[in-house]
Amino acid sequence: MRVLDRAWSLLLVPAVFLGARAAGAQGGGAGTIPPSGYGSLTQDDIALRMRTPDIEVRFIPLDPRITRLLARDSWESLRSVVESRRASIDSVANASGVSRPGLALVTFFAQRANARFDPQTLTVLARSREFRPLGIVPFSGRFTSQQLDVREQVSAVYLFEEDLPVNDSFTVFYGGQTSDDWQGKQRVLDRERARVALRARSDARGTPAADSTR
Repeated sequence: MRVLDRAWSLLLVPAVFLGARAAGAQGGGAGTIPPSGYGSLTQDDIALRMRTPDIEVRFIPLDPRITRLLARDSWESLRSVVESRRASIDSVANASGVSRPGLALVTFFAQRANARFDPQTLTVLARSREFRPLGIVPFSGRFTSQQLDVREQVSAVYLFEEDLPVNDSFTVFYGGQTSDDWQGKQRVLDRERARVALRARSDARGTPAADSTR
């Protein structure tokens, strides 16, 4: 595995890509892409959080196997961003020699005035391998300042050289803090996949779905 370290100026481009890959099998298995429009999860359900004295960090994997489990409004919002910014993010991925990067939405929240943050130091550990971002795509104007006022927040899309193992476990590191809660989310995700599959099958048959998975 080759991890690319690039200058900060090359990592930033004024675009957003939230990366729902529409191709894939439609079904209820953990490795398939669920049908859209049937999910009910919120962003908090799929977010990992870390907190330092200055900054709180929220990390959301942008993998369609997960994002399609969100409620319709949330999923459609992500899809619209993908369609409007696809060309720009593709250029960043191509520059790194990666055709299908793994993606995550990262938000930094200031806990105090003049809070400093270093977006390049966020890393992911998965399957005993460390993933550093190939590129960072900010979509908040003040992201590049790396300094926030109290309660201010900025966000960016992080690109990794391959998909994150959203059906397994991984750990996110930032500022000496870690979040390894993803494994603990698998029960919620599996339950929602079952509900989505049931609703989609019921719609296909024209019968109401009995939500027996709660």
